[in-house]
Amino acid sequence: MAEAAGFAIDDGFPAEKLFNQGYSYTYDDVIFLPHFIDFPTESVQLATKLSRKISLSLPCVSSPMDTVTESSMAVAMASLGGIGILHSNNSPSDQFSLLCSAKSRRIPFVSDFEITSSSDFIDSESDFGSSSVILVTENGSRKSRVLGYVLKSDWANLKNRDGRVGDYMSKFEFSVPSSYDMEQIVGFLSGKGVQLVPTVSESDGKVVDLVTMEDVERIRRLPKMGLPSVGPKGEFLVGAAIGTRESDKERLEYLVKGGVDAVVLDSSQGNSIYQLDMIKHIKKTYPELDVIGGNVVTMYQAQNLIHAGVDGLRVGMGSGSICTTQEVCAVGRGQATAVYKVASIASQSGIPIIADGGISNSGHIVKALMLGASTVMMGSFLAGSNEAPGAYEIQNGRRVKKYRGMGSLEAMTKGSDARYLGDAAKLKIAQGVVGAAADKGSVLHFLPYAMQAVKQGLQDLGASSLQSAHDLLRSRVLRLEARTGAAQVEGGVHGLVAYEKKYF
Repeated sequence: MAEAAGFAIDDGFPAEKLFNQGYSYTYDDVIFLPHFIDFPTESVQLATKLSRKISLSLPCVSSPMDTVTESSMAVAMASLGGIGILHSNNSPSDQFSLLCSAKSRRIPFVSDFEITSSSDFIDSESDFGSSSVILVTENGSRKSRVLGYVLKSDWANLKNRDGRVGDYMSKFEFSVPSSYDMEQIVGFLSGKGVQLVPTVSESDGKVVDLVTMEDVERIRRLPKMGLPSVGPKGEFLVGAAIGTRESDKERLEYLVKGGVDAVVLDSSQGNSIYQLDMIKHIKKTYPELDVIGGNVVTMYQAQNLIHAGVDGLRVGMGSGSICTTQEVCAVGRGQATAVYKVASIASQSGIPIIADGGISNSGHIVKALMLGASTVMMGSFLAGSNEAPGAYEIQNGRRVKKYRGMGSLEAMTKGSDARYLGDAAKLKIAQGVVGAAADKGSVLHFLPYAMQAVKQGLQDLGASSLQSAHDLLRSRVLRLEARTGAAQVEGGVHGLVAYEKKYF
């Protein structure tokens, strides 16, 4: 409550009053009232905590879904200052390989190139796939000695294309360790006057990436945001999901061996004896490893997991665009209410929370962070990007990638039914759907713009940091209101015959 012209101003509602009226609010249901600005947008700091020990420069986490996060997404998220959580809808050895792939890189992308041997033939341009170069190794695998390369442009200009690759390939005279970062690679390429160079693992000699000057120029054109998320040895921070079954203890061993930085217990309803037992097992066996529990939406659920020893909490149940848990099971909570309630109790123990689900735009990210979240986990927001797993296809004239819920029947056939405690059930009930997400381009391009919008949102609310945002909310300085359906319509684009919506 503020004073003005001799009388008290009581405008809007403090969060504790709004969220204690018996309504389950989504992000769109609420709106923050603007506060006072006394700093520029550039002063807003988004540095935050994923868990007790893991710090990030951006509050962004990619969801452990098999159409969202594999090594390419994990590398991109870490390079921006966030973190990716590798999905577990695969075998322990396959997840281990994804982890090692992400951990072995110091550049912000995973190279997409074909590999052949010197005795093979290139029959057509389609053999190059989506790349402009084919790498040539001794036996046609990443693990064998690098011999040379063939550029698509060079191959197209050959007069005789019938010979073996070894007859016309260009030879590599150099390679660099995969521990080189982008600036070191740029310096090497410039110093040697070459256009491309393979990065090779120092441990096993395996080819990790093939970096070209074209890649260098592409990365230089991208907007810059936060400092990358790296460990003490310079490797990218990477998280991974596991379940709560006995077999997941073996998966956990693989992940620890691969250097995982945090594990997320992947369950749609985290308040279970299975998760409590797994938390205790991990904290006893690997006491230095941060464990993120969930999913939870109530203070009671959160308290149980906090007492069990979690280092972070994942909040959300049924709010994802491809999730049908609330519809099928009649259980869950509006995401705005869930984030506020869980954050209220988690903050008392210093436990960061991840707002998981319901993020469709930068405004939703602002609301999640202002309501107490330390990070936001995104699925649909990142699906369809270059870094998301899967191939693009054309549907109704639009370029799309598959995006599916881990509770969909299609995903369950690969093992994700354990996430819904349904792996032993004879009858499988879907709690998600299979859909398609439009091509968004690269995460490295659009996520920095989204974070700039978040900075502007925090500035409007008078918060120069996430800690400041949380303090303003808890001190009742920040005020909110519930929005009617008409107010929500008015708050978006309306009254036009046609329009084109571009955010950057």
